[in-house]
Amino acid sequence: MPESSRDIILRRIQEALQQPTPLKPAPDFTAPLHPRAPGDLAVAFAESFVRVGGQLYFCESEEHFYDQLFTYKKEKELEHLYVWEPELKKMLHAGGLVFNQDEENFVAHADAGLTTCEALIARTGSVLVSAATSSGRRLSIYPDQHLVVARTSQVVADISDALRNLQQKYGPEHLPSMISLTTGPSRTADIEKTLVLGAHGPRSLALFLLDDEAATSPA
Repeated sequence: MPESSRDIILRRIQEALQQPTPLKPAPDFTAPLHPRAPGDLAVAFAESFVRVGGQLYFCESEEHFYDQLFTYKKEKELEHLYVWEPELKKMLHAGGLVFNQDEENFVAHADAGLTTCEALIARTGSVLVSAATSSGRRLSIYPDQHLVVARTSQVVADISDALRNLQQKYGPEHLPSMISLTTGPSRTADIEKTLVLGAHGPRSLALFLLDDEAATSPA
């Protein structure tokens, strides 16, 4: 008697069940989720940073940074640029740039805030800031424009690298009370799918990236 279609299907299932199933290799949880960014990390960061809406100003020297910042202030008509970090104040004094260095009338007049950062993430184009600097929590969040001064040596491949560097810098017991990743200007499209900038923070993010690796590289 010929096999019915049902018998054929059941026989194939039984034969398949008798075959040993090879074990899949155990996942390596220590391996990175993404492959490392190829090529120059600074270039990879610049591409990612601009892609998420950041404004990048590459500075070949501190003198070039003074010129770039002066031009930026003039074009954006910034009357009140707040700077609270001692090293940044020293830099801007050396460049003859005008800024607000105290907190007087900060809430009413905070057009822009200039801060440093902990790291730059090449994969996502993010700027990692913390509350460990004199800029605290407010200067990177409250003003309409967030300006950042960073150096090419601060660029790392991924977020895990930046967090590892933070642990080495401050120690696991003394990490900053606030660590934040800023990826482009603050934005939302929650209401009727309309993109709105400045929803939860600065409307624009500008980075002045100083090249400090050329000066330290061997001739």
